[in-house]
Amino acid sequence: MTTHIELLSTHIQEQVMQSHALTSLPLGLAIFGSARTEPSHADFKDAYALAALAARNNVPVISGGGPGIMLAANQGAFENNGIAIGLNIALPHEQHSNRFQTHSLMYEHFAPRKMAFVSHSCAFAVYPGGFGTLDELFEVLTLVQTGKSGTRPVVLVGRSYWSGLVEWIRDQVKTRGMISPNDIDMIQMVDNAQEAWAVLHVHLQEHMVPTQLRVA
Repeated sequence: MTTHIELLSTHIQEQVMQSHALTSLPLGLAIFGSARTEPSHADFKDAYALAALAARNNVPVISGGGPGIMLAANQGAFENNGIAIGLNIALPHEQHSNRFQTHSLMYEHFAPRKMAFVSHSCAFAVYPGGFGTLDELFEVLTLVQTGKSGTRPVVLVGRSYWSGLVEWIRDQVKTRGMISPNDIDMIQMVDNAQEAWAVLHVHLQEHMVPTQLRVA
């Protein structure tokens, strides 16, 4: 039977081995979202557009390497001559690696994969998604809140999808004192790729990327 210590050791080893392949690359933009989003969906097209903006400004794009929004992110970067990183994971359903990856890593466990997202990203864009997307979102928020990572923008794309969650955090979690009053400020909501980039490019320009960034 695998012990907690053995599992932790496995996660650490996996993280170190996989992350070594990305150490020579600049920090990038992580794009999260549902694996079930079809290419014909507006969210897919918008995620593609955001990734394309990042690629044209020399910002690596990092996704989970699978279908849906992950595919849109990798494809948008790849087809615009950018760095398209896929942090793939072996799953019995949904996940299969997309072909639009300049750098493809495979993980067996979620924990080191999420660590890699945070370690190699300086900004996060989150499109509508399910439990996996929510897990990634709250992992990032927790690490930023607790100071385990630097201040990094977290942009939720799609107000109609995310506003209920943000209102619940504000009305319940914040009001009941479960988070500090300014913790809610970590989250910004926008409606599309252009609005997201207007928020993200400022941080990328000031903190992480030395090249000149274009707003559009």
